[in-house]
Amino acid sequence: MTARFAVLGDIEVQVGGRPLDIGHMRQRGVLAALLVDVNRTVSVDQLADRIWADRLPQRFRSTLYSYLSRLRQALSCLEGAGARIVKEPGGYQLTVDASAVDLHRFRDLVARARTTEDGEHAVAMLEEALGLWRAEPFATLDTPWFSTLRETLARERLAAELDRNDLALLQGRHGELLADLTSRAEAHPLDERLAGQLMLALYQSGRAADALSHYRCTRERLAEELGVDPGVPLRDLHQRILSADPALASSHSLPTAASPRPVPRQLPAPPGVFTGRSKELHQLTAALEASADTKGGPGGTVVISAIGGIGGIGKSWLALRWAHENTHRFPDGQLYVNLRGFDPTEQPVPAALVVRAFLDALHAVPDSIPADPDAQTAQYRSLLTGRRTLIVLDDARDADQVRPLLPGSPSCTVLITSRNRLTALVATHGAQLLPLDVLGRDEAHHLLVSHLGTPRAAAEPESVAALVDHCAGLPLALGIVAARAATHPDFPLAVLAAELNQATDRLDALDVGDLTVSLRAAFAASHRALTSSAGNLFVLLGLTPGPDISLAAVASLAASSPARVRALLAELESAHLVRQDRPGRYRMHDLVRLYAAELAHQLPGQDREAALTRFVDFHVHTAYAANRLLDGPNTPFAIRTEPPAPGCGPLSPADTTAALQWFDEEHVCLLAVQSLALATGRLPQVWQLAWSLISYHQAGYHLTEYFTVWRAALTAAERHGDAPAPRALAHWRYGHAHSLTGDHSEALDHLGAALTLAERTNDIAGQAHICRTLGRVWEQYGDDERALDHALRALVLYQQLDNPVWQANQLNAVGWMHAQLGRYPQARVHCEQALRLYNEHGRPGDAASTLDSLGYIAHRTGRHAQAVEYYERALILFRKYADFSNEADTLANLAETHQAMGSLAAAREAWEQALALYQEQNRTAQSEQILARLRH
Repeated sequence: MTARFAVLGDIEVQVGGRPLDIGHMRQRGVLAALLVDVNRTVSVDQLADRIWADRLPQRFRSTLYSYLSRLRQALSCLEGAGARIVKEPGGYQLTVDASAVDLHRFRDLVARARTTEDGEHAVAMLEEALGLWRAEPFATLDTPWFSTLRETLARERLAAELDRNDLALLQGRHGELLADLTSRAEAHPLDERLAGQLMLALYQSGRAADALSHYRCTRERLAEELGVDPGVPLRDLHQRILSADPALASSHSLPTAASPRPVPRQLPAPPGVFTGRSKELHQLTAALEASADTKGGPGGTVVISAIGGIGGIGKSWLALRWAHENTHRFPDGQLYVNLRGFDPTEQPVPAALVVRAFLDALHAVPDSIPADPDAQTAQYRSLLTGRRTLIVLDDARDADQVRPLLPGSPSCTVLITSRNRLTALVATHGAQLLPLDVLGRDEAHHLLVSHLGTPRAAAEPESVAALVDHCAGLPLALGIVAARAATHPDFPLAVLAAELNQATDRLDALDVGDLTVSLRAAFAASHRALTSSAGNLFVLLGLTPGPDISLAAVASLAASSPARVRALLAELESAHLVRQDRPGRYRMHDLVRLYAAELAHQLPGQDREAALTRFVDFHVHTAYAANRLLDGPNTPFAIRTEPPAPGCGPLSPADTTAALQWFDEEHVCLLAVQSLALATGRLPQVWQLAWSLISYHQAGYHLTEYFTVWRAALTAAERHGDAPAPRALAHWRYGHAHSLTGDHSEALDHLGAALTLAERTNDIAGQAHICRTLGRVWEQYGDDERALDHALRALVLYQQLDNPVWQANQLNAVGWMHAQLGRYPQARVHCEQALRLYNEHGRPGDAASTLDSLGYIAHRTGRHAQAVEYYERALILFRKYADFSNEADTLANLAETHQAMGSLAAAREAWEQALALYQEQNRTAQSEQILARLRH
C-alpha cells in the first residue's frame, strides 16, 4: 500500500491516492513535528515545545499521549508499508521511508542535483523537488518552532530555484524563466545572484537595455540600503553586456564568467567516505543564504563547533564536504589552512604566517607586500574586497587566532572549525554557531559499512553492530576501527569487537600508534589546554556514572560552590569536553568519559573516595527530602541517614511539583548512583536510595526499575551482615516488586521472609506493612478471602500504633476487599472511616485512593452520579501529585460509570485518556481491554 506524507503545504497523508483522516489541527501538528525528524526520536518535551511553545495546557502530557494514540490508530492501516509511531526510551519516533515524506524527498533531490555532472538531469531533479511545494508549509501552525522552520524552508526553496535557474540558463531556457525571474527579483531586490540571472535572461531574450536598467536599479538599491557596490561577478556581467560580449549569447556561457585571472583552489580532497550530516549540510547552506539576506552579500561567518564531540567528531570532514559541494558559489576561489589549534604534535600556526601564505595564493605582487604584519592583514582584506571567495579555517585554537584572518568584505564566506565554541566571534563578527553532535546509530552503521565493504559487514552483522555501539557515534573512532579491520582482512570482525568490549581498554584498542589519529592524544590535547581548576574538575567527572549530571551534583562532587563550578563547566563546555543539553545538566561523550575515567583512577585514593562519598551523599539526601514531600511524614520504615559528608550540598525541593521534577530529571542518574554505591561498598545508601524512589516508581508505573533497585537493595542488606531491619525492608519491597510482575510465588516467599524477620524483632509497624502487602498479593492471586484476612490482620496491628494516616490507609484496603467480595455496606463503612481520618490528619492527596474506592462502591450499588463525583475528585488529586498509574485506573472506572449512565461520548473520552496513559506505562493488558471497548 503506497503512502505519501505531505507538509510542504497543508499537512496531509494519502494512502493509495486518497486522503487519510489524521484529526484536527493540533493533532496534525504532532504528526508534522514527527515527520520533520522522521526515523529520529523526538522527546515529549520537544513535541510539547513544537506544538504549544509557552502556551502549554495544564495536562499537556495526557493531551499529547491522546493525540499520539489517535495518530497510531489512524496510521495502523500503514504498518504493512512500514509506517508507524513507536515509543522509544527518549520519546517517540515515526518510522517510514523518508522518500515518502515530501520535505525529505525535496531535500534529497536538491542534494543529488547539486552533485550530479549531468546538467539536464540536475534541472529535472530540481524541478521535481520544487514541484513538491503546494503552498506555505505548516500554514495553520504558529508556534515559534514551526515559524522558524517555515523561514528555513523558504530559504532552501529559494536556493533550489536559483540553482535551477543557473543550470536552465546554461541550457538556453531563458524565455521560460523570464517571468518567474522578474517576480522573484522584485521580491528579493538585494540578491545579486538573482539579479545576475534576470539580467542574463533579459539579454539573451534581446532586451539588453532592460538588463542594463535592472543593473542600475540593483546598484542604487544596494547603495541606498546597505552602502555597498555590487560584487565583482555582477559588475563583470554588466561590463560584458555593455560590450556585447558574444559569449553571452551562447546558452553554454556562465553568467559569472569574468576576465581570466588565476584563482586559488586550496581545498584539500573531500573525505573519501562520508555519510549522514544532511541536516548540518542544509544548516550551513541556510546560514549562508540568511547572511546574504541580512548583509546584502552572499557570505558571512559560520562557525562549525562540536558540542560534546571534541576531536574526531567530523568537523573538518563536514566543512570540506560542504565546501566541495558549493564551490560553484565561490567563483573567485577557495582558501584553506589547518591552524593546528589542537594538534598533539605541533604548535598552533600563527595568524601572521597564514596571512602571508594567503597573499601568495591571491597572487599579490611580491614587491607590493609590506613587511609589517598588520599591513599585510590590511592588504589581504583589500584583495578580497568584492570577491566571492570561501575561506576555510580548520582546527582553530581560539578567537584571537581567527580574527586577523577574517575578511572585511561581505562577499566572502568563512567556515571555521574548532573544539572551542568561539562565542566571542558571535558578538564581534556576527558568527553563526553550528552545533555538531555524534552520528546517529543508523548513520554510524552506514559509515562503518562503507569503510568495511558490504560483503564483509553482511557476513558478521552482530559484530558490526557491536563495533558501532563501542564507537559511540564518533566518526574518528569508526574510521580507526575500519582501518584496523583493513589491516587484517582475514580476521573475523568478532575479534575486534571482543577487544573493544572491555571498556577500560577501549581507548587502547582504538589507538593505531599515530598521534594524528589517536583518540587518547586528541583528548589529552584538549585537556592540556584547560586551566588547572577546569582540568581537575574534568578528572573528577570521570568518577561519575549516569548519562549526565546536574550542576548541583557537580558542586558536591568538587566540594565547591555552584557559581564557581558553573564557570569551570563553561570552560569545559567551550572546549567541548562536556555538553550542556539542558540548562544546568551536563554530559560527556562516551569515549571522552573513558578518558576522564582513566585520569580519575590515577587520583590519590583518599581524594577519590572523598569525592565519591560527596557525590553519593548528594543524591541520597536530596532523594530522601524529595520523597518526604511525596510520601509525607508518615513514611513507614523511616530511613535513618547520616549527615552528608563535608562539602556536600544536597537540595531541598520546595514542594511536590519540584520534587517530581527533580525525580524526573535525575531518575536514570539515581539508578546509576545506586549501582555505584553497591559496587563501592556504600551499602546503607543502596537501600536508602531504593526506599526514596518507591513513591516515584509506583506513581509512574516504573515497574522494571522498581524491581531492579530492590534487587540491589536486598543484595546490599545481605552483604551488610546480620542486621534484620534492612533485610526485612528489602525482602518486603522485593516481594512486592515480584507481585507487580505477576510472580506471586516469589512474592509470597520474600514477604514471608520479611514477616519472619519483623516478628523476630517484635517490629509491629513492620509486621503491619508486610501484612498489608500480603493482602494485595493474595488479591492479585485471586483469593479475595485470604486477602481480606491479611488486610484485617494489618488493620489490627496498625491500630496498636499512634498513626492515623496508616490506619486510614488500611481501613481503605479493608473496605476495598469487602467491595471485591460484594459486601458493599461493610465496604462503605470502612472507606468512609478512612476518609474521615484523612480529612482530620492527612494531606489532601492521601484521600485519592479512598475516593476511588468509594466511587467503585457507588457504581456497584447503582449510585452512578455519586460515583462520577467521587472519581472526579480522585482524579484531581492523582493529577496534582502526578500519580499516573492510579489516574489511568480511575479514568477506566469513570468510563465504565459513564457507559452505565448512557453517556457514551463521556465514556469514550475517559477511555481514550486512560488508554494514552496505559500505553505510556506499557500496561499491555489494560491497553488491550480498552481498545476492545473502544471498538464496540
